[in-house]
Amino acid sequence: RGRAASRAPGAHNICCLLTRRAHGFYARDAGVAHRKNLGLLRKIICQESTKFKNVWTTHSASPIAYERGRIYLDNYQCCISSIAQEPRILYQKPKCSKSEKIEDALLLECPLGEMLPSASDYKSSLIVLTVQNWLLRLSADSGEILEKIYLAGACCKFRYLSWDTPQEIMVVKSAQNKLPAAARQAGIQQSVLFYLAVFQVLPLSFIGMLEINKKIFGNSVTDVAVSNGILIVMHSMGLVRLYNFQAILEQFMEQPFDLGHEFNWNGQVGVVGKYPFGLPYNIKITDTPPLLFEASSLENAFQIGGYPWHYIITPNKKKHKGVFHICSLKDNALAKNGIQDMKCCSLEPDWIYFHPDMSGRIIHVGPNLIKILKLKEVKNNADQVEIAEDFTIVANRENCVNNTVTVTASGRVVKTRFNLLDDDPEQETFKIVDYEDELDLLSTVAVTQIGADGKAHLDFHCNEHGILLKSIPLLESWDVTYSHEVYFDKDLVLHIEQKPNRRFSCYVYQMVCDTAKDDEYVDRSS
Repeated sequence: RGRAASRAPGAHNICCLLTRRAHGFYARDAGVAHRKNLGLLRKIICQESTKFKNVWTTHSASPIAYERGRIYLDNYQCCISSIAQEPRILYQKPKCSKSEKIEDALLLECPLGEMLPSASDYKSSLIVLTVQNWLLRLSADSGEILEKIYLAGACCKFRYLSWDTPQEIMVVKSAQNKLPAAARQAGIQQSVLFYLAVFQVLPLSFIGMLEINKKIFGNSVTDVAVSNGILIVMHSMGLVRLYNFQAILEQFMEQPFDLGHEFNWNGQVGVVGKYPFGLPYNIKITDTPPLLFEASSLENAFQIGGYPWHYIITPNKKKHKGVFHICSLKDNALAKNGIQDMKCCSLEPDWIYFHPDMSGRIIHVGPNLIKILKLKEVKNNADQVEIAEDFTIVANRENCVNNTVTVTASGRVVKTRFNLLDDDPEQETFKIVDYEDELDLLSTVAVTQIGADGKAHLDFHCNEHGILLKSIPLLESWDVTYSHEVYFDKDLVLHIEQKPNRRFSCYVYQMVCDTAKDDEYVDRSS
């Protein structure tokens, strides 16, 4: 065998540099300092002396929303910055009429490395959808209206905003289209179920509008969604069908239109995005698009992720509720150990989803157990994939003893006829699991409720190994019968609670490092 020729001088260094650059470690990269700062922040948050202090609480008769350091009250009319040492009002708009009510909202961030037409495009803005089909782009800092687009007349009611591709392609979806009662009684059939309007951001530009028609997709259609270039169509029998959404836009686009330009369309003359014409319905699906994939799942629950690509479904029978099948997207083959069943006896079902950290792992959450699962090749069989446990997080139930036999003071033995549920409120139970991507921390909220008093704590775990790094007690009482949201955003923890009769509360915690000044006076004279 001939000896391999030695590398050219510096070749090894070049390879290392290219590898590091591909992973974002190039020395002159603008993000290096930011990553170092986040690494320091993670260490500070997880050290024992760091506390989280409740600095602000508010109550409202309308829903409270949170998005990247901003708290929204009064149907987005009041915006409060949570970044300051104590939350402060950024802007307060006059009370709006019912016709101006906001149905949904999305936060737009400035794209990197692109030249934008307006200076306002470089700042964060809020896209809101009003009850009268207006799409407004507001300054996130002042609430000023930057752009105003009229979507459509009374023929449809747009209600939902979502991302096809985050911060790139936005989809506005209508409520399900229903005929008036008189028309239904007369036997008139409704064929158009939903309307979708598609926009590119930023700058905000109109791509097209289309309808979801029963004549094309079938009479059993119940709902639609768009995600990552895929049109997801759900049917009443639990069937889920996937279509290439980008291919649909390209194949059935009749004519492109630009916002603010005049148009003559189907006998109508107007301006695109202006009242009263709105947007032209310029994408007409005349034939069923090629089917990419279909699966049958209980309650249309269907997820795709992992590497190689896999999907998660529940067999379409009620007796299989809580049982999850993990299958290959390539050939529908069930992965080895691909049936995941916690066999928990609880009022609330367990849930499962692909880890948002793009590692391809799977998070399976039960009342007292969180499993982090990974896909890996079967030994000696590269074509088969098996599901293996990466690590588990277990609720602290050391003090909870579920005795089935009790001895009374007189010595009589009493046997109980039932066992406690796995999510019995008197036992510590997981309620929320989330991932903080910038700090690479897995966060969990666990709750124990005895009588009317519920205690919750937010725990931070190492995302790679599951090790508990920090536990933060939430001071307010937590009632498990209410709806709760908890946000962990760098050095901020925010808890939103919805009580009966539309009463909402928001509790803000901020990181405090010098606890001596806050908790007690320390005599430093000696």
